[in-house]
Amino acid sequence: MNLTLHVWRQKDAAAAGRFVTYPASDISPDMSFLEMLDVVNERLILMGGEPIAVDHDCREGICGACGVVINGAPHGPKQRTTTCQLHMRSFKDGDELTLEPWRAAAFPVVKDLVVDRSAFDRIMAAGGFISAPIGSAPDGNALPIRKENADLAMDAAACIGCGACVAACPNASASLFVAAKITHLGMLPQGQPERMERALSMVAQMDAEGFGSCTNHEECEAVCPKGISVAFIARMNADFLRASISEGRREARAAEGAGG
Repeated sequence: MNLTLHVWRQKDAAAAGRFVTYPASDISPDMSFLEMLDVVNERLILMGGEPIAVDHDCREGICGACGVVINGAPHGPKQRTTTCQLHMRSFKDGDELTLEPWRAAAFPVVKDLVVDRSAFDRIMAAGGFISAPIGSAPDGNALPIRKENADLAMDAAACIGCGACVAACPNASASLFVAAKITHLGMLPQGQPERMERALSMVAQMDAEGFGSCTNHEECEAVCPKGISVAFIARMNADFLRASISEGRREARAAEGAGG
């Protein structure tokens, strides 16, 4: 296969970026997308050029590190597939591919196609934990959990935090990611002690990071490589509303007590 790549090149977040065109010739259709970029980079290095910076780690669709917008679609044209698992047989000989980074103010460009997604880490640090007693692991059947709750928790836990939802959303919202993390813990008994506090703190951190609001475009679900449902956003909003009301009542009682 012979393709033409139009790649976004940018030195860092402060520098101006531009598209640069590269040939990708003699590419096997059995290569993964990242293997194709490896070949292009090897040729660039041999010619004395600067290789294209692209983020990746496991190359198995597990870690969420890879992330490239390919012809306007985060992770490319194949649904439920990460960039690293996308194969070149998904394209045709002679195709022209435009490669861009995730574009969001909360994901500043590190270099070329690599962005800084540490905002997700800070959202998780704000409330993505449970308090549990230390000691030996409990028996697997000691704490009964309804199957539908366990299934929902596992579906939410499938989120790999790649950020495709943010890249696809017209508002650059992180609501699908945050909702998945809140639902994962909120559906299980172990996550109940911090459930309300978790909703308040993680949503507050999401807003502080500069992500946009969800306006139900549902582009996030369409491009999510793990098929995370937008229904989790409704669950997050419900928990956030309940937590906000409870917090307001506590503040009102505290004010009354101070006044009395």
